[in-house]
Order: sequence, then C-alpha cells, then structure tokens
Amino acid sequence: MPTWGLLFLLWTAAGASQEAMRDCPAPCSCRSLETMGLHVDCEGRGLTALPPLPPGTRHLLLANNSLRSVPPGAFDHLPQLWILDVSQNPWHCDCGLTYLRLWMKDHMPDSLQDVLCASPARAAHRPLNQLTGYQLGNCGWQLQASWAQPGFWWDVALVAVAVVGVALLAGLLCISTESLG
Repeated sequence: MPTWGLLFLLWTAAGASQEAMRDCPAPCSCRSLETMGLHVDCEGRGLTALPPLPPGTRHLLLANNSLRSVPPGAFDHLPQLWILDVSQNPWHCDCGLTYLRLWMKDHMPDSLQDVLCASPARAAHRPLNQLTGYQLGNCGWQLQASWAQPGFWWDVALVAVAVVGVALLAGLLCISTESLG
C-alpha cells in the first residue's frame, strides 16, 4: 500500500508541475525543477513590467530587461521563491522600489548590492542597499503639510492651551496653600 501512495504523490506532483508550466508567462520560458517548483527564465526579454508569475515559481530570472519598478506585493504569492535575479535593469529608485528593497532584504540581502539604480539623479549608479530613506524620496513618512507648517492659528491655539494650564496650576496652588494654613 505505501508504494501506491508514493506513486500517487509523484503523479500528483507531476500534474501540478505541468499545470504550472501552462501558467508560464508568454515572454518567458519555464522548466520544472527536480526539487519541486519552477525555474522561470525571463532574462533579456525586453520586459518593461513584471509578467504574471506562476505560484510554483522557485527560481526567477528577470535580469537584463527594462524593468524600472516592481509593484507592491508582486512576490507575496510566491512562498517558494528562492532565487531572484533582477540585475541589469534601469531601476528607478524612489518610493516605488521600497517593496523590492524590503522583500530582498528579508529573503536575499546579499543580492541587494546587484540592484543598481539608473534614476533619479540622487540615486543613479548606486546599489539599492546603500540608499537611505531620504535618497528614495518622500515615501509618506513625513508629517502632513498642515502639521509641518502649522501657521498662525496653530500658534494661537498652543498659547491658549498654555494659558489655561497655567491658570489651572495657579488655582490648585492657591487651594492647597489655603488648606495648609
């Protein structure tokens, strides 16, 4: 009986692998790996956007294309992704590349040095792992304009709160000195 179970498992795995091969993106080539999963080769295909990737992708080659960004969550449905090559692309290193930077930092930090920025000027010719948040641009981490530049009425409100606080403190002091005396 265990032999039949093993054969059934192998048959199921082969069927799943062939199903994943049908999901191979048109500009890429795919092949099954011995260790389960797919090797998806999209290297040098002139891609300007990430193609839809099959869920079983384990090795993904995206090198030498015209990719400038990766949409947030692009690799979240690929839990088996073990090898990712995104070198030799004209990356636009701004907030739009934050997802790729964080994903690679978590999964393959050594490969971050191979992701070279082509633009904007403040990041050009630098590896993505060397950029600070400032160099990536304003990614929404700064305070909103209404808080960063409060203006006259904000100052008036702060002075009013301070005056009320001082008046309450003085009242408490008066009450406490009367009860002691």
